[in-house]
Amino acid sequence: MTDVITLGWRERLALPSLGIPVLKAKLDTGARSSSLHVEWLEVDERPDATWLRFQVRTTRRGGVSEPCVAQAIGRRGVTDSGGHSTLRWFIHADVELAGQSFRVEVNLTDRGRMLFPLLLGRTALEGRFLVDPSLSYSQTPRRAVREPT
Repeated sequence: MTDVITLGWRERLALPSLGIPVLKAKLDTGARSSSLHVEWLEVDERPDATWLRFQVRTTRRGGVSEPCVAQAIGRRGVTDSGGHSTLRWFIHADVELAGQSFRVEVNLTDRGRMLFPLLLGRTALEGRFLVDPSLSYSQTPRRAVREPT
């Protein structure tokens, strides 16, 4: 049997495909999909595909990424924990967490009132990690980056 890495309910990770070296994430086994907070979003319809340009807030105190660009993989309805359904854009994003690199589907939304800019849902966690809610920030990000306060 393969050893499964146990993580805390919140962890720091990187999104290298979006140029984000460190980001706080809430690991939520109750949420099916993963959600990323974006400050703004522009849609660019091209003949070959739909591309999204957006900016990620990396800290609660206003740190922002450089503008990100990603190809849209679709737009689907997502129902939040309060039962409200919204139509959201989805992209693929590479994640680096606990020494592993993997690709996940992430929807882009306004999480400005939430404590964490990224919610990593059970689809991203399944088969890779166990979540122990008594742990918090149990892993050190692979990239040695000083986190803003």
